[in-house]
Parts: sequence; structure tokens; C-alpha cells
Amino acid sequence: MGLSTDHGGAAGGRGKKQGGSQLWKKALLHSCLCFVMGFFTGFAPSSVSDWTSAAVSAGGVGSSHMVRALQTAAGGGGAALNRSLLAHGSGAAIGGGASSSPRPLLVVVTTTESTPAASGERAAALTRMAHTLRLAAPPVLWVVVEAAADVPATARLLRNTGIMYRHLTYKDNFTAADAAAGKVRHHQRNVALGHVEHHRLAGVVLFAGLGDVFDLRFFDQLRQISAFGAWPVATMARDSRKVVVRGPACNDSAVTGWFSQDFGNATAAPSATSTTARPPEVDAHGFAFNSSVLWDPERWGRYPTSEPDKSQDSMKFVQQVVLEDFSKVKGIPSDCSEVMVWHVDSTVPSSSS
Repeated sequence: MGLSTDHGGAAGGRGKKQGGSQLWKKALLHSCLCFVMGFFTGFAPSSVSDWTSAAVSAGGVGSSHMVRALQTAAGGGGAALNRSLLAHGSGAAIGGGASSSPRPLLVVVTTTESTPAASGERAAALTRMAHTLRLAAPPVLWVVVEAAADVPATARLLRNTGIMYRHLTYKDNFTAADAAAGKVRHHQRNVALGHVEHHRLAGVVLFAGLGDVFDLRFFDQLRQISAFGAWPVATMARDSRKVVVRGPACNDSAVTGWFSQDFGNATAAPSATSTTARPPEVDAHGFAFNSSVLWDPERWGRYPTSEPDKSQDSMKFVQQVVLEDFSKVKGIPSDCSEVMVWHVDSTVPSSSS
């Protein structure tokens, strides 16, 4: 009896050990299966848009075909999905399409005033210009030039615009008479052009004043400039109903001369249009150019040494060159019949401001 009791106890112990071993093996197998499933799940696409973009790159299928196929499969409830697919498709077309080319860089140069009375207006105008440039298609580089004393406030403003920018400053002192004569703006534009030339910023350079208003289509047409571009500018006086339109006279997109028309006020008939073959100087707000002109080796031998300003002064150089050969100037828009730039100033000047 005692012997049988001992055997029964040993058998029960072995049964308990076998049962515990099986539970341990099942737990280990379950853990391994979960680990393997999680490991392979990590390689799976995280969203439908990632799957479709991978399928497009691997199979060469156009994004429009993918959108139509998913619309057919999912019915009419895939508006958010379609927007995601179109975004991926357009990005692939811009970045990796064989027939597409990257958009040229647009370098927008903005000068500022340094008087205490203009500090509040400057911040508001810079904010407005930032909102305008954010609507233009990238790449856009905003070059803001101002006196050293105004840097801290403007630097804080520019950091919050979300736009690629360069903030340039200078320590030169100017009098109120210099500012009234336009010497400050001229110097600031030269500072910006010196920066563009030094860093070889290849693109189309536009001078955009803080009082300028643009048609958004204008920025797309600027990128079609190969050498120079010019357009009509409507200059408006802030304190009077006076509008003067100046710009190129065009035959299609070919510039044939320059015109100026004074509209006086909103109710009076416009005065007669005056047309000249070549104005003495082109308005800085009315032309743009390819930045490669600045480092063209022929620049330094173009003018005699007796006229150093025409080659050493970058602003005077580009203003002079744009009027020398109209065959290199593209009219914007194609027939120059539409005003796409409005310049607001305290007075309507007779020359560039």
C-alpha cells in the first residue's frame, strides 16, 4: 500500500511538471508569433497614399490612372484620398518628371525706409509683402535691405514669415536730402545686387517696393525671362487721384519703345500718350533681369573707363543694359496691354523711385 501510494505521488508530480512545461511553450510560441507579425507589419505602408506612390514609382503608372482606379473601386466617398493622391502625383511630376524642368529661383529685392515715422508702416508693409510672396510658387528668395538701426525688429518679423529670406544691412549714413533724392534706395539695391553677385544666386531678380501691389499671375510670367523683362507700371499718388502708367510699348512680346500716360483722376479722360524710343532711365519697379548678367565677363569691357559708374555701379549697369537692346527684353504680359504691377507712392515721380 505504501509503495503504490508513492508511485501515485510521483506520477502526479510528473503530470504537473508536463502541464507547466506545455503552458510555457504555448506562451513562448504566442510571443514569437506576435513578434514576427509586428516585425513584418513595420515594413508595410503606413497609409494608402504611401502605397499608391510606391506603386507609381515601381510600375510607371500615372497618378491620374491611380486616381481613376481608386475612384471606381471606392465609389464617390474618397475625396480626401483623391486629394492625397493628387498631391503625391504632382510632387512626382515636378521633382522627377522626364519632361518637366525645375522652376527658376525668383529673387525679390525689397528696400525700406529708415525714418522714425516710417517704422510702424514698415512693419505693416513687410507683413503684407510676406503674405503676397507666400502665394507665389516656390522657389522664392526674399532679400530685405535696411539700415543697421532697424535690424532687430525686422529680424523678428522675418523669422515668422515662413519664407526663405536674406536680411541685409549696412552702416552707411544718409541725410534726409539723400533719402528724398533716392540715394538711399539706390544704395540698398546695390547692396542686394552685390549679395546676389557674390553668392552667385542664379535666378530672376525683381525689385519689389513695400508699396507695390502685384497680380499673382505676374510671378509665373517672370520665370519666363531669359535676359530682361519689362512691363507697364501704374504709379499712384497716395494723397491725390493721380495715376501715371509707364512701361514698354510692345508688338506681341517684343518691346518696340516706351510710353507714358497720365490719367489725372478717375473721372477725367486720360491725357495723350507720349511715346519715346528709349527713356533716359527705366523705372526700377518696371523691369526684371536674369542674375547672370551681374557676373557676365563682358560687363567690365562694355563701357569705357571714363564712365566707371555704368559698370561698377550694379544698379546703374542693369538699368542701362536693359535699354540698349530691346530684342533681349521680353514684354510682360505678351502684348504689354495689361497692368499687373501697381506702385503706391507719396508722390508720382518723373523717374524711378
